[in-house]
Formats: sequence, structure tokens, C-alpha cells
Amino acid sequence: MVPPLNCYRMSLVQLDIKGISYSQTQSGAYALVLTELEGKRTLPIIIGAFEAQSIAIALEKEIKPPRPLTHDLFRTFAERFQITIKKVIIHKLVDGVFFSSLICEKNGTEEIIDARTSDAIALAVRFNAPIYTYETILEKAGIYLKLDPEEILDENEELELDDLIGEPVPSDSKNPYQKLSLRELNNELGIAIEKEDYETAAKIRDEISKR
Repeated sequence: MVPPLNCYRMSLVQLDIKGISYSQTQSGAYALVLTELEGKRTLPIIIGAFEAQSIAIALEKEIKPPRPLTHDLFRTFAERFQITIKKVIIHKLVDGVFFSSLICEKNGTEEIIDARTSDAIALAVRFNAPIYTYETILEKAGIYLKLDPEEILDENEELELDDLIGEPVPSDSKNPYQKLSLRELNNELGIAIEKEDYETAAKIRDEISKR
């Protein structure tokens, strides 16, 4: 269900895309790393290989695929009918799943479209639209970094687009963190952050949130 427009008058925090990190525990998955513009909190979001590829291509302005990707097609369609994406809002988090909305405008009228977060961000990059989330979501799911935010993805900057192409491999459905205590989970979270393993950190964070 898409939230009403007036709910977006609540406190919003603007996010920036810092990069895409490899999943070290799940083949075919990636962690999209977002950070708040004025702060040190990081929001890792697990996405699939296709979405990671689409976002990476959009971030690399000089790379143009021989045929338009799905998100490129959506942008062309929207521009042809004079529809603009004004912003993307990550508005809800349920059981580790983020829900987002596209705030669109046509002829001065705003409309809200529900979207997967990975798709919403892929489109935000193509429309140069800002990305926001609520302070309450950052408080619940944000991770404080001990490292300089400008250095967290130095080794990930060499991520090759070819490495993002491929079918995801189904992961084990068992949750290895269910048997850990909260103290153990927080220790594991600290270790994952130190290693810059954002995919694992996101999973541990979600387990802590469930508790």
C-alpha cells in the first residue's frame, strides 16, 4: 500500500550512494551502500545481480549498453510523456525488507508510485532525483561506521560491470544468526563492519531488529 502524500511531510534524511559491495556469503547478491549526507550512518540494502548491474551502469555516465535496460526504457517512456521523478523515499522496513515510493510529477500534479527499493534507486540515478528515508528507519537499520565514510568503499571502486552479470544462486534458507544472543549479534555486527562486509552486517542488523 502506497502511503498518502501528507505522510512525507515527516522528518526525512537525504541519502547518497557510496557504492556497491560484493556479497561475501551469498552468491549472486550485492549490498547497495547508502550513507546520510550529514552524518556517519550507513544503510546497506541487499539487492540482486540485475539491479546491481543496472545501478552500476547508471553511475558510470560514460558506459551505454548497446540496448536499453528496463530502467532506461522506463526513463525514455516517462520523458516522452513528460513525467518526472522528483524524489525517491524509502518509507518502510518490515522483516529486513525495505519499501520505497517514487514521487512523480506531471503537469504540476504529484503522484506516488510504489516500487522495490532497488528499482527506485536505479531510476533515481537516471533522473538525478534525490533519495530520502525517515529518521526512524535510520535509527532502526542504520549502521554507524568507525571508518572515514570517504574510505569505506576504496577497494569496491574497482567493481567490474562484467562481475555483476549472471543469475543469482539460491541461498540457504537457514538463518545462522537465530541461535546467537544479542551480545553475540552485536559483536558479530562490529566484526562485519570492520571488514566492510555490508551484506553480512545488514543480515545481522535485521536479526537484531527482529529481537
